[in-house]
Amino acid sequence: MAGVVEQRSIDVVPDDERHGSAVSQFTLWLGANLQITAVITGALAVVFGANAFWSLIGLLLGNLLGGAVMALHSAQGPRLGLPQMITSRAQFGVRGAVVPLALVIVMYIGFFASGSVLAGQAVGELTHLGETPGIVLFAAVTAVAAAVGYRLIHTLGKVAGLVCALTFVYLGIRLLQRTDLGTLLADHRFGLPVFLLAVSLSASWQLAFGPYVADYSRYLPRHTSARATFWWTLSGSVLGSQWSMTFGALAAAAAPGAFVGHEVGYIVGLGGAGLIASVLYFVIALGKLTINILNTYGGFMSLVTSVSGFRGQRTLTPRGRSAYIAGIMVAGTAVALLGKDSFLTSFKDFLLFLLTFFTPWSAINLVDYYLISKERYDIPALSDPTGRYGAWNVRALSVYVLGVLAQLPFLATHFYTGPLVAPLGGADVSWLVGLAVPAVLYWLVARRDTARTAPPAAPREDPQAAGLGG
Repeated sequence: MAGVVEQRSIDVVPDDERHGSAVSQFTLWLGANLQITAVITGALAVVFGANAFWSLIGLLLGNLLGGAVMALHSAQGPRLGLPQMITSRAQFGVRGAVVPLALVIVMYIGFFASGSVLAGQAVGELTHLGETPGIVLFAAVTAVAAAVGYRLIHTLGKVAGLVCALTFVYLGIRLLQRTDLGTLLADHRFGLPVFLLAVSLSASWQLAFGPYVADYSRYLPRHTSARATFWWTLSGSVLGSQWSMTFGALAAAAAPGAFVGHEVGYIVGLGGAGLIASVLYFVIALGKLTINILNTYGGFMSLVTSVSGFRGQRTLTPRGRSAYIAGIMVAGTAVALLGKDSFLTSFKDFLLFLLTFFTPWSAINLVDYYLISKERYDIPALSDPTGRYGAWNVRALSVYVLGVLAQLPFLATHFYTGPLVAPLGGADVSWLVGLAVPAVLYWLVARRDTARTAPPAAPREDPQAAGLGG
């Protein structure tokens, strides 16, 4: 059993435990994106005003742009052997990293909740228990699988990728049997605000993977090509998400009244009844299980990273691991049960809200890793508040806050609309500002701080020297 259940958490993965190839990133991220929540994301572009033709183009553009940023994070995994968010200590300080970490944990809980709402509907129908018991049952299975860890996650990604791909082919054929594709794509009228909404929806979908994508590439051998890791991650994530989002956009355009608010029921009804319906409910739950395990696993490691920054925690017992995972499960399930009746609007605003906080983090992390530190970090210093990276990096945190604030005039959500949205015709371009402003500001600040950011002559190989939580 010890060979199946993962023993490590946020500590460095030593070379003798590395395994696999970069292709594993393709299967994992394909499976993680061929699922119902990505379908809903694509549908939102049509629901909020774009035609199907420009929705598909906008969604593809956003997936490519956001996916490229996400895949650049993935390429850090084999090089460092560390989970994604612990590298934030190099930018924000060993304790200062808790600021973006806290927001990342909120993200994990939010995505866990949104996935549980949709999967809970499927599980409830499949077991005849109803939606609320379905949500609770699904959450419990997710927590158990997350506790097993890395190997199960990748295995499930391969299975889900194959099963969900076959299912989406079948559902696509059924959809085209009910509607004429040429008619759906006939309207070519262009509206900049709704087009940019489509871009922002898919970009935010991809960027939200950034805080944990390296968690699933860190066991790859150190010699794994960064280019291969980048391209396999990008291709799997973009193909899976665009496939799902295209289906969602076309379904929403074909039958908005039947689809919106009844997404799971519509998809199952599209496929058929009886045994076919049961299979589709199972596939919906399987697809959501894959991504919800990622959210639970990532939340668990973010919590450990946050706590260890203050307590200097070096080891984590099985009981402690289970407690962290149970905490994520309970919080996510509570949010799911409270928000299940207003899911669609809430989820759209949640996605755009997340984008406001994660684009500055992505910009700072990538500029630091690729341009300032040149892909090398002082690993032991990541756990030492008195070391090279210090406890709090006030300048980096200030840049992060400025990156968030710079977006507010351009942000358009249900609960807040910035003053520059109207002059732009209602378009939301905040995520572009959130990438550009902190990237430039951080580069200007960090490139002069060589005493803090310059890595040692060569990366250290001894994982025990790192002193990171085990």
